[in-house]
Amino acid sequence: MTRRKKMVERVTGLMSNPENIRNIGIVAHIDHGKTTLSDNLLAGAGMISDEIAGKACWMDSDEEEQARGITIDSSNVSMVHEYKGKEYLINMIDTPGHVDFGGDVTRAMRAVDGAVVLVDAVEGTMPQTETVLRQALKEGVMPVLFVNKVDRLINELKVDEMEMQIRLGKVIDKVNKLIKGMNEEAFKNGWKLDAADGRVAFGSALYNWAISVPYMKQSGISFKDVYDLCKAEDMKTLAKKSPLCEVVLDMVVRHLPNPDQAQKRRVPIIWQHGDPNTPEGKSMLNCDPNGAACLMVTDISFDQHAGEVATGRLFSGTLRRGTELYVMGTAMKVNRLTQVGIFMGAERIEVEALPAGNIAAVTGLKDAIVGSTVSTLMDMTPFESLKHYSEPVMTVAVEAKNMKDLPKLVTVLRQVAKEDPTVRVTIDEETGEHLISGMGELHLEIITGRIARDKGVEIVTSPPIVVYRETVTGTAGPVEGKSPNRHNRFYINIEPMPENIVKLIKDGEVSMDMPQLERRDVLVEAGFGKDEAKSVKAIEGTNMFIDMTKGIQYLNETMELVLDGWREALEGGPLADELVQNVKISLMDVKLHEDAIHRGPAQVIPAVRSAVKAGLLMAGDSLLEPMQKIQITVPQDHMGSATGLLQGRRGQVYDMQSEGDTMIVTGKAPVAELFGFAGDVRSATEGRAMWSTEFAGFETVPQGMLKEIVKAIRQRKGLKEQIPEPADYLA
Repeated sequence: MTRRKKMVERVTGLMSNPENIRNIGIVAHIDHGKTTLSDNLLAGAGMISDEIAGKACWMDSDEEEQARGITIDSSNVSMVHEYKGKEYLINMIDTPGHVDFGGDVTRAMRAVDGAVVLVDAVEGTMPQTETVLRQALKEGVMPVLFVNKVDRLINELKVDEMEMQIRLGKVIDKVNKLIKGMNEEAFKNGWKLDAADGRVAFGSALYNWAISVPYMKQSGISFKDVYDLCKAEDMKTLAKKSPLCEVVLDMVVRHLPNPDQAQKRRVPIIWQHGDPNTPEGKSMLNCDPNGAACLMVTDISFDQHAGEVATGRLFSGTLRRGTELYVMGTAMKVNRLTQVGIFMGAERIEVEALPAGNIAAVTGLKDAIVGSTVSTLMDMTPFESLKHYSEPVMTVAVEAKNMKDLPKLVTVLRQVAKEDPTVRVTIDEETGEHLISGMGELHLEIITGRIARDKGVEIVTSPPIVVYRETVTGTAGPVEGKSPNRHNRFYINIEPMPENIVKLIKDGEVSMDMPQLERRDVLVEAGFGKDEAKSVKAIEGTNMFIDMTKGIQYLNETMELVLDGWREALEGGPLADELVQNVKISLMDVKLHEDAIHRGPAQVIPAVRSAVKAGLLMAGDSLLEPMQKIQITVPQDHMGSATGLLQGRRGQVYDMQSEGDTMIVTGKAPVAELFGFAGDVRSATEGRAMWSTEFAGFETVPQGMLKEIVKAIRQRKGLKEQIPEPADYLA
């Protein structure tokens, strides 16, 4: 029997016992060694041969990943590990570390219960380490720590035994400090990472060895032995005496929760609006394979032969071929499963039945998108939507090279948007422009490359353009919007949304999915008036529409049209036709014609739209540009050129720390100024700088540059060069 077939049999045999299952994610900053670690864990579990582990990057199945040497997509694998005479099924997701693919990490964290956080012993915690930890803690995912590349400390930095232990201690302290800062309650309740009880392991993923305090006691190896063998560069002996797979997977089995334990804690976090006393609530809390099937879709990929494959975490019930499921929030058509399986890297293995507590890969869910709640029940309360930490900040225009490919391109773009929810695809019917917005230059490069390579559509792309947003700096109102037939009038006030409310909306603390009373209380506490807080009619992005009118006849039946007009105005502000954000709009008074025929969509929508656009201009419409936080690690003698480079690109430096003979410079700069930054940093510091970026929100464009930027955007979009006046909308 082949090694793989044997493995599949062992995996399927363990699926139905939640106590012996661990769902884990491997997370870290880019290049800290996640994929190498994953490879060696697979080799230890007998899935790939030891010779190729670490070099094969088996989890990076895409040729683009192999060529660039980075992980782009999360990939799943199931394997078996034996601990104290018992077999355990470990479902592992290897996630990307590059900031452009952070969305994959968010989605993976919804599917798993525990995370192995990797930190490079030499570099320590980096900006992305912080981001992935925050994502894990927000989803209620328990972390353990693996400090990687310990051999570099010994052989490259030439530290002695004492210094090595001090440095490793510092890394643990820093990660603990982050956990405490992000979730003090969890930190106090036993989530503190303590090397003594085995929640931390040290080692080298590349040379396939690891060590933890419990393993030292068990095997009799000491820190001195590790140090001596590393110094002698005898990694092979070390890997035999203290194999990575055994140490790390023992730590996973001992300290990370099984689905049964984890769901009791995680379901209330990710299903906040559901009632735990309903039958489905109870079966999810107890990870019950006989309850209603409740699946959260965390990933969608396309398979040439099987079509759309949805991957997700099954919280309760059992999936089989032919199971009939409903996707919440859609037209409630029945989706019948055609295949049920699990992933082994790039391969999908079919199974007869897949019970609760596992990560499923199914085909036949045509209506699902990433983040969908899928159930055998017709009206289940959906899970919390996935919150991505960064927003698309760059756009490219895409067109088909050959006209005959145009219909295919539209289909492919819709597929792309479905596969990766962090991508925004805009298909402009009027101008025929197809725009793809992504997290950064690399993200867009990968997506456009895949359209040509995997989907077989030859395309031409424009150079990347930065995505701006519009917002107001002052207040205006009441602004009067008249309908084309002059029979209906709407009076609105416009003001900037307070920052604390914007934060509440972004964090999901305030949304239209909440019960009205609960939302009112949160808003009153945040500083809204009682009347205002209870009259919120809609929230779109970080904008809010409030109906402050009293007892106006026919308004109820017209409200949907009013909101349509408001949404249309927010999709493209008057300055540069960019998305509007952080604006609070209140409807103060309305005069409606009593005859329904005179207050139809053709009258109401334009009236509201023009009032909003004119109001935005009156309230001092301005542009917001995306910013990135930058951290540059550079030798001291090159520090001047690194900071000079940042400041030369409208950047600000707000922190400098020295560690030994290197400096860590932290600052932020506008995305628009960062094109080609990589090459400049390398040449300015003779290639000795390491740098990383992270999305840092939007900030107002400096007043002196506003006109010039607006003019350039309007030109690019083919709009009139002249910026409109409020009167143009209120004619």
